[in-house]
Amino acid sequence: MKRSYWLAAAAAVLLALVAGWFAGRGFRSDAGPAPAATGPDQPRKVLYYRNPMGLADTSPVPKKDSMGMDYIAVYEGGEAPAKSGTVVMSPQKVQKLGVRTEQVRLQGLSPSIRASATVQVDETRQYVIAPKFEGWVERLFANQTGMSVRRGQPLLSVYSPELVAAQNEYRIADTAARKLQDSDPASAATMRRLRDASRARLRNWDISDVQLAQMGHNQTGGNLVLTSPANAVVVDKPIVQGARFAPGETILRLADLSTVWLIANVPASSAGGVAVGQRASFQSPTVPGKTFSGRVTFVQPIIDAATRSLGVRVAMPNPDGVLRPGLFGDVTLTQDTSAAVLTVPRSAVLDSGTRQLVLVQVAEGRFEPRPVVVGERSGNLVEIREGVKEGERVVVSANFLIDAESNLQSALEGMSADQKEATPGAPPPATDPATTKPAPAPSAPPAERNRAAPPPVPVDHSGHGEQTTPPANTGGAGEEPPVMEH
Repeated sequence: MKRSYWLAAAAAVLLALVAGWFAGRGFRSDAGPAPAATGPDQPRKVLYYRNPMGLADTSPVPKKDSMGMDYIAVYEGGEAPAKSGTVVMSPQKVQKLGVRTEQVRLQGLSPSIRASATVQVDETRQYVIAPKFEGWVERLFANQTGMSVRRGQPLLSVYSPELVAAQNEYRIADTAARKLQDSDPASAATMRRLRDASRARLRNWDISDVQLAQMGHNQTGGNLVLTSPANAVVVDKPIVQGARFAPGETILRLADLSTVWLIANVPASSAGGVAVGQRASFQSPTVPGKTFSGRVTFVQPIIDAATRSLGVRVAMPNPDGVLRPGLFGDVTLTQDTSAAVLTVPRSAVLDSGTRQLVLVQVAEGRFEPRPVVVGERSGNLVEIREGVKEGERVVVSANFLIDAESNLQSALEGMSADQKEATPGAPPPATDPATTKPAPAPSAPPAERNRAAPPPVPVDHSGHGEQTTPPANTGGAGEEPPVMEH
């Protein structure tokens, strides 16, 4: 009875395996050959063109909507395959991330350079009062540093013995020449030459004819009043009233602050965009809310090796005296408007240092990363020399999030391609037609796998019938198996 049970179980398992094998062959024959994969380069049939904004508007031919956006082609089997790195987002996700786009425009730029600058005294408007003769300061009118003086205003009066001698020589020679003009013409000519020599010496001492006439009418003699040569400010007063001075010694130092110099330190990388005649605007936190305008008058021919900057001089009018020497601030150098170029907002350019790219909206919810070549910058605009066309829309807000997702997609696509190339000739694994999972190898039932194989059955040839011996009892090694008789 036990033997017949095992024979029946084995027959059932064998029948199940044979039935599954025939069923699998029939399923594969009915399914037919798998369709060939459509490559990205194979042309596909265009069914129609739909509205890029998702409106219920289609067209059999390419066209643009009222905003200038191209209609999206709908292909047989779906839309066109996206390029590597293209990000597709739903309208809800676009709105949630706050994605904004702007058109690429053709317009002129006015490139500008911003640098730090310091106000200094105009070197061409500095004056020094330094008499060329020896003397003493009798009275000092400009006796305060920082005092403002007008042109022709008295600064100080001086006394000099040399000046007295030259003055008396001039007066005597002039008087004698007039008296001897009729009686002794030769002596009169000699006196005139002596008078002219004395006048030349006084002029060499910077004594004008007006001052000489005043000295001639002054009975005390030797007193000379020095006046201001321009509207200026006393910036240095190294002498006091009653002091003695030597020839050429500085008594007063004046500076005309109606025009000041602005010395700017432009970075060496921007030196190529600086030229004489450029417009400049200056702002300082010391004078909030005010902007001062000027022009570039000089560009240093040598770059400072210590600071790696280029010195630029700007002439800045200062009629109110607000720009005081030593004032610090920022100057912006602006070039003239250039020819029209393609421009995008500065926030649209993703700059990693080695590459620059923008995210172009190729369709509604589809953004394609595209490398570009940037040019000049002006305010919030950047020139694009290569990579985009006029009228295309670029992402100006949330582009970092889209770029991160684009990089992730490109990395995943690259990993998939590497895995396919790693095993070009490996056969596909055997699969179960019904479940498309690897088919398990045929095996006995769990109960049969755990049970030991039965020992050989002895045959009785005595004629009393067959005698079978069941498997050994698992209870002990020394026990005898029970004998069943028919």
